[in-house]
Amino acid sequence: MPKIEVYSTGYCPYCVSAKNLLKSKGLEWTEVMVDTDPARRDEMLQRSGGRRTVPQIFINDQHVGGFDDLVAADRSGKLAELLGGAA
Repeated sequence: MPKIEVYSTGYCPYCVSAKNLLKSKGLEWTEVMVDTDPARRDEMLQRSGGRRTVPQIFINDQHVGGFDDLVAADRSGKLAELLGGAA
């Protein structure tokens, strides 16, 4: 199973949409709540190259980006590649 991390907040509709897309593919993820833990927000900023918006999604430690990036990766076939054929 691929390692999926979603940096998120409790009030982000794009985060919900990203998680719903992952769920529709039968995938599981670890959610990192950056609104309640400033250290994790700093971690997200470092890992994502300074991107401040949520969600920020990583698959097997590779940065995918936000919700729009996830959808684009799904449509192009890149998501299936990142997941090793699991999507």
